[in-house]
Amino acid sequence: MPPPRKSVRCQTVITLQSLTPELDAFPGTASVWCGPLDGSAVFARAEHHLHYAASTMKVGVMAAAFRAAEAGRLDLDAEIPVHNEHVSAAPGAPVYTNDPAYDSDQQVWDRVGGSAPLRWLIERMIVRSSNLATNLVLGALGPNEQAFAQVNEVWKLAGATRAHTDRGIEDYPARESGISNEVTAADLAALFGALAADRLTPAAGSAAMIDVLTAQECKDDLHLGLPEGTRVALKNGWVTGERHSSALIFPPDAAPYLLAACTTGDVSDADACRLLGRIAAASWAELAAR
Repeated sequence: MPPPRKSVRCQTVITLQSLTPELDAFPGTASVWCGPLDGSAVFARAEHHLHYAASTMKVGVMAAAFRAAEAGRLDLDAEIPVHNEHVSAAPGAPVYTNDPAYDSDQQVWDRVGGSAPLRWLIERMIVRSSNLATNLVLGALGPNEQAFAQVNEVWKLAGATRAHTDRGIEDYPARESGISNEVTAADLAALFGALAADRLTPAAGSAAMIDVLTAQECKDDLHLGLPEGTRVALKNGWVTGERHSSALIFPPDAAPYLLAACTTGDVSDADACRLLGRIAAASWAELAAR
């Protein structure tokens, strides 16, 4: 008599490819790039589509500051004035200001009129996505033309083909003049890959920047689909109709990998965050849970 058959429990594994119908139905454009650190994608969709960058551009600003420090042009531990008047990227435009109600970090605003270490401002720019800190770091890089040239050099060194950073946060005169910041999912992944490969700064600088990104406190999107406690170096960005997130993900039992997702469309931010969470969960199933 043959032994009894063991029951087999069928489980449906969500893959990135299986999300294609949902991504196709997205009311706008949903872009994804996911793959290992060698730069080859296991899944890519609308990866070269340009999206308004929102706060994802802050990673390039951080890298430009670290590169300037490495070259001896900046002291990251120096105290700089904390103020709320910034030179517009639009020629001849008046100075512009940040709106504290539109910022996500009160700590920087508490120092207006005083000073703060540049390194601390860089950290607040990333971990709490402070807009005021971002514009102060850009100002520390020099006049606008010099500052944005340094950030765009970071994109170039990373291998980005379309992303660019040409104005500060809330520079509405520049926006009205057609000056903007744009990214693609492929270029965000390339930027994080360049950080991981020490192509932007020597290893110590790369490690310091990855540590800052790992301390991210805004965990509303990709983190939703990853196991709790996973080490994730991440920066996201959001404005009405836009939700983007890019990450270097460190599974405990598999090689690190890159994931970038950008959405531009007519959905609530909560729904966009949930979609990014499902994308992250599918990426984990393909690249970490094998």
